[in-house]
Amino acid sequence: MSDVISKVIAALKDKLSGETLDGSAKFMIEEEGAVIVDGSDIRASDESEAADVTLTADAETVEDLLSGDLNPTSAFMTGKLSVDGDMSKAMQLAAILS
Repeated sequence: MSDVISKVIAALKDKLSGETLDGSAKFMIEEEGAVIVDGSDIRASDESEAADVTLTADAETVEDLLSGDLNPTSAFMTGKLSVDGDMSKAMQLAAILS
């Protein structure tokens, strides 16, 4: 597991502390790998694992999202973050991350 994936998992665990995502979301981090959030479980994943929504971005964008330096909606609107799947799950996750 890469350092980036480890940092993303730790940051997501901190952000979701006490929160539960209703469903599953996959963060595809370009050139690094994938992280799955499934309910309250957060883990490294392979790229083929299915999720209700898949969010794809480069490592810098994901780190900025998790640090609070970048708003998820702004990232999506500017093309830094792509979303594939259930948009309501993406919005639920965005609310948790904000």
